Amino acid sequence: MTKLELGPGFPEPEGGLPYRPCVGIMLINSDGKVWIGSRDDGSGSAAYEYAWQMPQGGIDRGETPEHAARRELYEETSIRSVTLLEEAPEWFAYDYPPDVVQASRKGKYRGQAQRWLAYRFDGSDDEIDILTPPDGHAAEFGAWRWEDAKRLPGLIVPFKRPVYERVIAAFSHLTA
Repeated sequence: MTKLELGPGFPEPEGGLPYRPCVGIMLINSDGKVWIGSRDDGSGSAAYEYAWQMPQGGIDRGETPEHAARRELYEETSIRSVTLLEEAPEWFAYDYPPDVVQASRKGKYRGQAQRWLAYRFDGSDDEIDILTPPDGHAAEFGAWRWEDAKRLPGLIVPFKRPVYERVIAAFSHLTA
């Protein structure tokens, strides 16, 4: 994926590894609550602290952030009944801790640069299926719930907290 395809403002680190281009999705229900899922560590649950997060994922070559966000949301939650509310005005980036770079990212990326999009959930909760995702995708979450936006930074892994704080600030008028 080239810088041109990612649009203006994609962060280019000074030397070292690049950021992985990704999207993040803030899904908001009619009560102003935000959808979060507990990451599945492969056992059907999460055995680690701070397992809760909003849906996110990589942007494939040739995809726009909006297309990637809809695809990722569907792959992770089976949700399609959404309306785009707005896109954050800039890329939000975080660096992985060194152990994460080596263990799970194979030294390919320093972290993620994310375009965040807010959607209104137009469906009913029975549309949500995290345990048997569509099209043969592996389950990424073992549990889910609707949560107050202000509580999200305390539920996410510490190295992602500054991004979550920026996302909540960017979309706070949508969750009030």
